[in-house]
Amino acid sequence: MAIKTSRRNFLRTAPVAAAVGLTLNDGRTFAAGAQAGAGPGAEVNAAAVPFQMFTVQALEADAKALLAKPGNKILFDAKGLPLQIVMTTETHKSGSEFEWHEGHDHIVQIVDGSTLYEVGGTPKGGHNTKPGEWLAPGAEGSKSILMGKGDMLVIPRGTLHKRSTEDSVTFILISTPGVVKA
Repeated sequence: MAIKTSRRNFLRTAPVAAAVGLTLNDGRTFAAGAQAGAGPGAEVNAAAVPFQMFTVQALEADAKALLAKPGNKILFDAKGLPLQIVMTTETHKSGSEFEWHEGHDHIVQIVDGSTLYEVGGTPKGGHNTKPGEWLAPGAEGSKSILMGKGDMLVIPRGTLHKRSTEDSVTFILISTPGVVKA
């Protein structure tokens, strides 16, 4: 039996929403403690970027704006942390090629709507587009995963993936860049 939850409860309890709620923003609070000689680890604390809270109301407003004008809204992008968080809405869009990355892991959680991911397999006709980034028009042995509201998918670096959205989808993407070998 399915339990119906409100969007508010979904965003409050979803692991991605929790991660977004613990992101970082204003460094003055921690820097003040470090300058006062707060003891061991003070320099690390001073270098840290403090947290940033995203309320359910703010996330719902962002999602509403994206429904009116599909695209991306970068929720968090800090040079000091190895991640970026983006909310995206797209309608009637299909990837023409599989992609995979040497230096990016992806975590995708569907906020609303649905989309089809094709994941894994062996690339057919792959080509390098820039350092650490590849595309291929086909893949042998990939799996199709239909994702709906609340579903989460982890795509480790090096994993082929392609997304096709028949109707509309809003999702949060957390991308964790790694080191690309020279």
